[in-house]
Amino acid sequence: MSFPTRTKSTTSIRQPLVVGEQTTSFLQLIREIGETLFIAGILFLAVNLVTARIKVEGSSMEPSLHDGEFVVINRLAYRWAEPDRGEIIVFRYPLDPERRFIKRIIGLPGDEISVHQGVVLVNGIPLDEPYISAPPLYDGEWTVEQGRYFVLGDNRNNSSDSQNWGSLASDNIIGKAVVVYWPINDLGIIPHYELVSASEN
Repeated sequence: MSFPTRTKSTTSIRQPLVVGEQTTSFLQLIREIGETLFIAGILFLAVNLVTARIKVEGSSMEPSLHDGEFVVINRLAYRWAEPDRGEIIVFRYPLDPERRFIKRIIGLPGDEISVHQGVVLVNGIPLDEPYISAPPLYDGEWTVEQGRYFVLGDNRNNSSDSQNWGSLASDNIIGKAVVVYWPINDLGIIPHYELVSASEN
């Protein structure tokens, strides 16, 4: 007598959901994203405390800087050092503090500045200025008061600067212009000239 063969039924075994592990992984991901955002925020604040950015408007600094260029400013440049002749700085425009100007320092506190026949003299010493677009067409004499600076645009005949509105108070200086970062074709360090010949008062 034959008996029917009994077949084994195979049932699939489901893996239990590990809810705890999934929750832990999700929380770890959130934490890592939060840490990344926190570090990025700290770096952003640090960069903005140390530097600033300004867009050059107009042609007053030609040929050194061009209209539309974006410049990085070192805010800490004068925290431990004094501004010097030949350096390009960014400052709050004295007649409208909401505006930002960029010019070159020509005279320091106590300097005697004069312009005659297209030549700028500091304490009677003529400056060698390879960076200007053309010699100034105006004449004049100025004494730089203590705590103030005499600034001129490199495009001497198309610039609103100290020969128009007087010397600049040191409190208005924001920082030293250091790098052109846009447009990319103009990317580079901004040259600052040492006007050593005028350092003897």
